[in-house]
Amino acid sequence: MFARTLMAAAALAVSLPFTMASAAEGPHVEPIKAYVASKIQAWLKDPAVIEAIKAQNDKTAALSSADIDKLDKQWRAEVDADAKPMIKGVLGNPLSAFLTKKKEEAGGLITEMFVMDAKGLNVGQSDTTSDYWQGDEAKWKKTFQAGPNAVFVDEIEKDESTQMLQSQVSVSITDPATGKVIGAITIGINVDAL
Repeated sequence: MFARTLMAAAALAVSLPFTMASAAEGPHVEPIKAYVASKIQAWLKDPAVIEAIKAQNDKTAALSSADIDKLDKQWRAEVDADAKPMIKGVLGNPLSAFLTKKKEEAGGLITEMFVMDAKGLNVGQSDTTSDYWQGDEAKWKKTFQAGPNAVFVDEIEKDESTQMLQSQVSVSITDPATGKVIGAITIGINVDAL
């Protein structure tokens, strides 16, 4: 059944106007693209996602590089600290609850998700990320900066804590009302579950 769903999704993926970029080609790339086309793209237009990104873009529009560095350093310090006010603020927001629910509904196929704004800063996430600013990484550059319908599939890596093989797929997020890219999402995919 799942194989039929992936085959149908792959056919759908071919017909969608995605800008596809991949760090490496391999047997995981096409099934991940198909999964994005069939399962992810529809809910990226959900008002919970769009409104959260737009609200944060309004708040972060005037941030300088120094401001972003300061926020990122604060986040990184909180990762290993007892007190985590910044991290708890993001993990406790409605978008993070939405992403956590979508992760749970994926039945183990999704290992993590986080949404980034127009600066590459975390808006919401299912799990704590090691840093707050993603704007210097391919996951943001090859999606947000690439424009609408951009999908970037990264190489397979072994997660040391879970020993699971995973690949990250990142997708630009477009405001349905304007067609303008407003953010991006990165989703960890359990390659073994594909």
